[in-house]
Amino acid sequence: MSRGSSAGYDRHLTIFSPEGRLYQVVPLTQLIQSPIEYAFKAISNAGITSMGVRGRDGCAIVTQKKIPDKLLDPDTVTHIFALTPSIGCVVTGMIADARVQVTLARQKAAEFRYKYGYEMPTDMLAKAIANSNQVATQEARFRPLGCSIILIGHDDERGPQLFKCDPAGYYVGYRATAAGAKQQEALNHLEKKLKKEPQLDMNDTVELAITTLSTVLAADFKATEIEVGIVEKDTNRFRKLSVEEIEDSLQRIVDRD
Repeated sequence: MSRGSSAGYDRHLTIFSPEGRLYQVVPLTQLIQSPIEYAFKAISNAGITSMGVRGRDGCAIVTQKKIPDKLLDPDTVTHIFALTPSIGCVVTGMIADARVQVTLARQKAAEFRYKYGYEMPTDMLAKAIANSNQVATQEARFRPLGCSIILIGHDDERGPQLFKCDPAGYYVGYRATAAGAKQQEALNHLEKKLKKEPQLDMNDTVELAITTLSTVLAADFKATEIEVGIVEKDTNRFRKLSVEEIEDSLQRIVDRD
C-alpha cells in the first residue's frame, strides 16, 4: 500500500519523517488521511477501558475485568496494581508490557525510598515513568511499551493526586481521565459531569467512575466484571475494593437512579 512521502519512515524507530513525525509513537497519516497509531493503537486494541477520578477525599480507578478462558484463575487476572503502600495504578493495553511497566515503577519507587528515607510522591513517580518511556522513543534497542498507566495517590500538601503517562513519555495531572477503548467517549462524559467542579466524597468518586464506564460501554456490570482501586485521604493507603464493596457501590448506583 502506498504511503506517499511517508513511505519507509515507519520502519525506523528513531528517524523523523519529513513532516516531523516519529511513526512508532505519534499518529501515522496515510494517503487517505486516516489517523493510524502504533504504540497508542496497541492500547485501544486490548479492548479494555479504564478510568480514574479525583475527588475531595481521595481518588478511584476502575477498569474492566475480562476472563478470556474459563480455566483461568480469576484472582490472577488484573490490571490494577499497588506500586507503593500509598500509590496504585491501572495499566491499560498489552498486559505483558503492563507488568513490565509496573515492575519498573516499583523499582524506581523502592530506590527513591532507600535513597531519601520517605515514600516517593505520586507526581515524581509519574515523571520517572514518563522519562523512562520517552527514552524508548529515541533509542532503537527497545520499542515503546504498548500500555498507558494511570496513577493515583495522596499528597500531604497537594491532596489527592491523579496522573496518566503514555508511551510517548507525556504525563500530566488530571481531575478525571480515561484510557483504552472508547477513551474519547469516556472523556466527553467526564467533562459533562465535572463541568461545575463538584466536591466528590469517596463514595461519589467511585460511583462516578463506575457510572461513566457503564454508560460509555452501554453495559450493566456485575461486581466480578470490574476492578476498583482507591486511595483515601484519611488512611493514605492504596487498596483494591473487594467484590462485596463493589457490589455495595453498584447497589447505591441502582438505588440512586
